Amino acid sequence: MSILEIKNLSASYDSNKAIDNVSFQIMQGEYVCLVGENGSGKSTLIKTMVGLHKKDSGEIIKNISEDKIAYVAQNNMKDLSFPATAKEIIMTGVQRHRKLPFYTKKDWQLFDKVCEMLSIKDIINNQIGNLSGGQRQRVILARALIREPELIILDEPCSGLDVNITKELYDILDKLHKENKMTIIMATHDIDEIRSRDVRVICMATAVKFDGKIDEWKSF
Repeated sequence: MSILEIKNLSASYDSNKAIDNVSFQIMQGEYVCLVGENGSGKSTLIKTMVGLHKKDSGEIIKNISEDKIAYVAQNNMKDLSFPATAKEIIMTGVQRHRKLPFYTKKDWQLFDKVCEMLSIKDIINNQIGNLSGGQRQRVILARALIREPELIILDEPCSGLDVNITKELYDILDKLHKENKMTIIMATHDIDEIRSRDVRVICMATAVKFDGKIDEWKSF
């Protein structure tokens, strides 16, 4: 089943074309990596897909509810003085536009589940600004996962993190894909990391220059 369809999508910044006539489908359960040089349109494509950037033309067809789509932005939580604990940040993922942050028993069960999955139980009461870069990124990922998404879209989630933390986060995403059958779309520049993984690659250079299995892309 197609979970997301992009049809002839174009978008610009200040009249400069960032993505041009991009088309592809994402099937349920796929793990898709958007790759390309800086300025190739990866992040613009992601931002346009999730509604953070206005399209010039084309269609974005989502065949699942918006509630089942989670987004993890690049360089999240830049303001390290923000007065919130890891727990408070994670629980914003289940507020769903409620006026008051009252949580259900199920919400707290999901909280325990994602904290266990991401090995962050020991930091949940720490201020977000006191965490390392890798810990903060796990908290942001937990905030996305607590919604029990069917599709998670990530924009360079390991940007600025060291090699070991990057590998840990990619291992977590692999596990989510394989064990939870989660559909993943991720813009990445971590080519060495994805070369060892079973993913579909969409290579961007304003337009789609390659779309296929990673084994085929390696020799492209």
